[in-house]
Amino acid sequence: MPDVRIIVGPDVVADAALLQEVAERECAALDVTLGREGEAVVVVSSDPDLAGQFPGAVWLDLARNDHGPDIHGRGVAGLTWAVRRAVHRRRHPGEIVAYGTHPDQWAELHLPPGPGPHPVVALVHGGYWRSIWGADLMDALCVDLRERGFAAWNLEYRRPDLHGWEATAADVTDGLRRLATLDVPLDLDKVAVAGHSAGGQLALRAAADLAADEKPGNGPALSAALAVSLAGVLDLVEGDRRWLSSGAVRSALGAVGPAGPGLAPGLTHLPAGVEPVTGVEPSLYQSELFNSVYGDASPLHRLPLGVRQLIVQGRSDDLDLVDFARRYARAAKEAGDDVTYLEMSGDHFAVINPKAPIWQTTALAIANALR
Repeated sequence: MPDVRIIVGPDVVADAALLQEVAERECAALDVTLGREGEAVVVVSSDPDLAGQFPGAVWLDLARNDHGPDIHGRGVAGLTWAVRRAVHRRRHPGEIVAYGTHPDQWAELHLPPGPGPHPVVALVHGGYWRSIWGADLMDALCVDLRERGFAAWNLEYRRPDLHGWEATAADVTDGLRRLATLDVPLDLDKVAVAGHSAGGQLALRAAADLAADEKPGNGPALSAALAVSLAGVLDLVEGDRRWLSSGAVRSALGAVGPAGPGLAPGLTHLPAGVEPVTGVEPSLYQSELFNSVYGDASPLHRLPLGVRQLIVQGRSDDLDLVDFARRYARAAKEAGDDVTYLEMSGDHFAVINPKAPIWQTTALAIANALR
């Protein structure tokens, strides 16, 4: 029986042959077949009624649609991700666990066989903080980690383009704390928080928040034994100044430059605990926006984090990310953090591809760090 079935709605404006090519190529890569009777179903449409006719299907809208689709806004290439998601759900179903009331406040738990307790890798997806990207990006790593004996916790969260930066930051921390309340055999002394791309920034920031937050009443206690950046955006000041991904940093957090729009009145001195970082102009610190938002969010400007770190970077990635990773690793060591820097061949997605040597080396490094 064929494994994957594609339902294309009458409202879809796309070349049918191209959709067929994309679906066939991805099915071949996943070693599944495409046909009319497949149990892994993808519905391509903007119509929720059509999607609702196929319970359990992955709903794909080629255009941006902030009101329900599993995957949206990625164009025809989104069909690749939808097929992957549908096959993942069929082959490797996990348990969806809510940590809030909003539809984006959930995580998917994948437990390895055996009685446990199991070490945990919490995954924070990237996508430059934009809502068109979601937790499906990390599906393949969930499977790989489970096979290596880890419990995988694939975290979804509200993105700042729709909900604001404070909601995003709070969700990642709350989603991690939810681990401490699960009635499953987890080793909470061996938790790694790993984030890809923009998720690398979120992972390192959340790990630092958990390490620093000893105040009562802030939710279940949890700390990260290891924070992992997978091609992370680790310098938000330079990320903004260089207009990374067409202004992704500014869109998510706001501007920091001294001439940026809407800045609060400049300060006359650096706040307590904030020291200049080599190569960064002190003037960039002289705004209340930096102190209240960027100072907390940018891993480079948060140093020392007080958490053991693994910084992973592919050499064929965006050169700005390579620059950020190298400078961050040096600065973190100088600040006194325990940091391992791993740079190997690979592009931006190799670091989340289980077949890529850079991920295989990363997985071994995580296992050694959590022993």
